[in-house]
Amino acid sequence: MKARGGIFQLKNHGTTMKQEMMAGAIGYFTIVYIIAVNALILSEAGIPFEGAVMATILASFVGCLVMAFWANAPILLVPGMGINAMFTFTLVKSSGLSWQEALAVIVISGILFMIIAFTKLSKVLSEAIPKTLKEAITVGLGMFLMFIGLEKGGLIQRGDSAIIMIGDFGELKVLATVLTFLVTIFLFIRNVKGQFLWSIAFGTLLGFIFGIEPSIQSSSFHLSEYSQVFGQISFSAIMEIPFWIAVFSVTMVLVFENIGLVHGHTDMIDQPHKYSKAFQANAFSAFTSGFFGTSPTVSTVESAAAMTAGGRTGLTSLTTGVLFLGSVLFIPYLKWIPDHAIAPILIIIGGLMIQNIRHMDLRDLTEAFPAIFIIAMIPFTYSIADGIAIGFILYPVLKLATGKAREVSIPLYIIAALFLMNFFVHSIH
Repeated sequence: MKARGGIFQLKNHGTTMKQEMMAGAIGYFTIVYIIAVNALILSEAGIPFEGAVMATILASFVGCLVMAFWANAPILLVPGMGINAMFTFTLVKSSGLSWQEALAVIVISGILFMIIAFTKLSKVLSEAIPKTLKEAITVGLGMFLMFIGLEKGGLIQRGDSAIIMIGDFGELKVLATVLTFLVTIFLFIRNVKGQFLWSIAFGTLLGFIFGIEPSIQSSSFHLSEYSQVFGQISFSAIMEIPFWIAVFSVTMVLVFENIGLVHGHTDMIDQPHKYSKAFQANAFSAFTSGFFGTSPTVSTVESAAAMTAGGRTGLTSLTTGVLFLGSVLFIPYLKWIPDHAIAPILIIIGGLMIQNIRHMDLRDLTEAFPAIFIIAMIPFTYSIADGIAIGFILYPVLKLATGKAREVSIPLYIIAALFLMNFFVHSIH
């Protein structure tokens, strides 16, 4: 009965406990695929798979609880797609940080994110960055996820004689990916509830039929193994320039991605007054992610499923969080999931993010080319940070060249200068 009173104010929101809990359950089944997908991506950075699974579950549980009690909003916070790829492929594989050092990057970025979220800086930055560049980051992340999905499924390969080669469609893995993708896209287009869960189940079953080995070979899980991941943060690289470049890049992606997502979610349920606290909850949750052992949590796109189902208060996100905690019981079975069962989900989510290109006005070339470079360079350089940097540098340069210098905000000039300095430092080293 307490939930009907001062905590979630169900009556004031025109909702009921049953409606909120049903919306939370639907949100959970829409986003629960992230446990396996995020853990598989983080395992490529060297984090033990079981530990990455547990970290994903706990970060999602705590994130949803913070959102529920601090912002009373039906927004689901889980480790984000795109930023997890940045963690593995940019921070660890490109920048050369260990996964423990990359977790330290997440913690410091989380602190900076909180400083921004709890001060007027969030408004300053939101207004300083042109909408075209914000949307370009989302589209570029979508392209990157599609690229990773196609590569994971064996549909494309990075070869010695070419950047990209078409995979061998005679291989069982490629065939399994194609069949799983067809099932996944069918279920998705038909808006079947829990579509990604059904597609993962189908892909895993197909793996057993075709005799395809799963990505993770371990057959048992002990909770004590999580001690190898929880709190394993290393600040050993804190005096090195690549570490701070990584902090800057992660903070940029976190802030601008979530400004857009949180605004979109609060507008969707006609509760714009909740934006500030929801953004703050987002920042605090991202900060705690590093301690749990995962890439940062974000306001997930799939929150829209819970809202469409009638979610209007924090009771929705609380329900989702509790269900995430219950997922601990299924950890041993997650290791059966092969790459080809995950690849179609990455491709489809990437495609959804690319759709943001429809919000971009590309008629002004001084706006268009920086955005296009961000979109192209993120997947082509295999680095989200470098892709963003090139676009953010090119934007003020083109504005200056065409006599439109006043259209660029002072903060954006500063950000562009920092990115340019980053490239010079890299070239020296």
